Amino acid sequence: MKPRSLMFTLYGEYIQHYGEEVWIGSLIRMMSHFGISESSIRGATLRMVQQDFLKVRKIGNKSYYSLTNKGKRSMLDGVSRVYSIRNFKWDGYWRILTYSVPEEKRELRNQIRKELSWTGFGMISNSTWASPNPMEKQIMELIKEYHLEDYIILFTSSSIVSHDNQSIIEKGWNLPEIAKEYDVFIEDYRKKFEDLKERAWNNTLTDEECFIERTILVHEYRKFLFLDPDFPTDLLPADWSGSKARELFFNVHQLLAVPAIRYFETLFEQAPDSEYVSNRDRAINPFISIV
Repeated sequence: MKPRSLMFTLYGEYIQHYGEEVWIGSLIRMMSHFGISESSIRGATLRMVQQDFLKVRKIGNKSYYSLTNKGKRSMLDGVSRVYSIRNFKWDGYWRILTYSVPEEKRELRNQIRKELSWTGFGMISNSTWASPNPMEKQIMELIKEYHLEDYIILFTSSSIVSHDNQSIIEKGWNLPEIAKEYDVFIEDYRKKFEDLKERAWNNTLTDEECFIERTILVHEYRKFLFLDPDFPTDLLPADWSGSKARELFFNVHQLLAVPAIRYFETLFEQAPDSEYVSNRDRAINPFISIV
């Protein structure tokens, strides 16, 4: 696991429900369970502060880290997509984005592409991206954050004259390849789920193991955010593997949830001046229904 990616998982899965701020010593204890050294963790937090994903404050000789607005947006975008139980039909509109960024700003162009892929847009032709999802708010926030008003045009269309909807999907996304990735996840976690259930039934599954397994589960499932555009149900193939993977993810997550949170609470230390009351119920069950 890369330290930065694991930090986002820990903030989204646990820390946001406990005041959104964590002592660096607690973070080191958590991340050490995944083979990451203290020096790597401290180096990663420093870089994330420099990149405006984290902010730090000192109380005595202790450092406490929380997400900036930029970091929180990245974290919450991921959390909402992982935990939203989606069951919605397409509204019939394509969101189409075009951009023209000068060559001297090619690093900005690369960043735009990464952000669009993250939000589920697909490239349907050179510098033209599309999504069937209602992403207008997120894209306008992206434009504002990166000062892209002079480079990007976003519009919607209820029809594309030259191609039918299926052709657009095939241009922008490779759903069969995404399905194969889901099938690998299902194969791995179907076996693991049976083993974990048996151990839980026999009372041989420790809280520490549950914390590790739940964190790895979420970390692995988050990778699909970079692959799966999260289409409305009526644009997906019949018997979509992503739906089966999401159900399996939910089942494994909830099996591990309570003991994982119990162990997290033994590692976590809030700032002494924090008045935040933990939202333990949401930490245990973060799934949100979106109809």
